[in-house]
Amino acid sequence: MTTIHQETLSTALTNALSDKLVNLHQHFDEVTIAVNPAGSQATLELLRDHEALAFDTLMDLCGVDYLTYSDELLAENPKGRRFAVVYHLLSVKLNQRLRVKVFAENDEFPVVDSVTDIWPTANWFEREAFDLYGIVFTGHPDLRRILTDYGFIGNPFRKDFPITGNVEMRYDEGQKRVIYQPVSIEPREITPHVIREENYADRQ
Repeated sequence: MTTIHQETLSTALTNALSDKLVNLHQHFDEVTIAVNPAGSQATLELLRDHEALAFDTLMDLCGVDYLTYSDELLAENPKGRRFAVVYHLLSVKLNQRLRVKVFAENDEFPVVDSVTDIWPTANWFEREAFDLYGIVFTGHPDLRRILTDYGFIGNPFRKDFPITGNVEMRYDEGQKRVIYQPVSIEPREITPHVIREENYADRQ
């Protein structure tokens, strides 16, 4: 996207979204905005329907855990929220792209409006974000896990999820079925041990 095109899109977004817009920035030839979580469904619908925006296609949707990044995101996340949903939008008609971030207001129980009514392709994307991050999408027609097992405990993409997991699963020959048991692996940090000769860096 050219600089002129970015400026045109940024102006259109500012005019169309007004107070719904929390932050807008341009970086690496891309435009990224953060919008208020309250009424986010209506905001995203406006992005689809506004003639100067026309974002008719949802290319991707993912969850993000900003547990260790809050200080770097104060501009677009002034309240230091932990979880966000990121939408990658495409306007086929106008040949332009946009990244949209919606930060969930509650870190303990993150909730964001579903956009399946706006872009039906969001269905499985939202289920994935629910499964991996525990983000709940209100209005989703069938919100359940999509990648992990039905008995899985926790959300594996959260920054504080244990690397070893919470339980182990194995096939029990006596019971002829898969069973869960406590984790038998001791958690440990694997750090490579590097050995360098003295004055290694001084060699020509």
